[in-house]
Amino acid sequence: MTDESKATSDKDMSRSNRRVALICGGVFFGMVGMSYAAVPLYNLFCQVTGFGGTTQRAEQASEEIIGRKITVRFDGNVTPGLGWDFNPEHRSVTLKMGETGQIAYVATNTGAAPSVGTSVFNVTPFEAGVYFNKLECFCFTEQPLAVGESVNMPVVFFVDPAMDKDPELRHVREITLSYTFYPVDKPVKPIAAKSEDSATANRL
Repeated sequence: MTDESKATSDKDMSRSNRRVALICGGVFFGMVGMSYAAVPLYNLFCQVTGFGGTTQRAEQASEEIIGRKITVRFDGNVTPGLGWDFNPEHRSVTLKMGETGQIAYVATNTGAAPSVGTSVFNVTPFEAGVYFNKLECFCFTEQPLAVGESVNMPVVFFVDPAMDKDPELRHVREITLSYTFYPVDKPVKPIAAKSEDSATANRL
């Protein structure tokens, strides 16, 4: 190979390496951006599509209650990076379809600093999500907690009696409602500001 051919080959290889580096960099930063956007995008997607056992929101209690009973189990999880203890007050409740039930989850900030979390949730089996109606919940809202602070978060719900007519769910006797809390990196209103507002209100 001549010196000229070798130089040309080196230039082509250098351009190729730069191209690969740029592509890898773009993929990396794209993945980072997607990770920050994952929770709000997931929330929007599930609310619009009902994907993955996403429950329904009801404005009023069911007008019909039938004899078939269903056991609802409750599960609580926290992702790494959020120093919280998060669990339901009761692990399960059995009620008639159409009957309104209420339980509460308790979250405690066991970390060394104030933090803000937000939750995503689902119901299993997934097919039952369309029949699980919430009258009150803490879904998709930012929850700030000071160090050592605890909060009770109620969930009021009912299982639509129409589920009894679904041939794919006739065998189902249990439904699991699961919440997972994620840290909020940039809360809408910082905890410090909230504390200052509270202090000002107390002085007034």
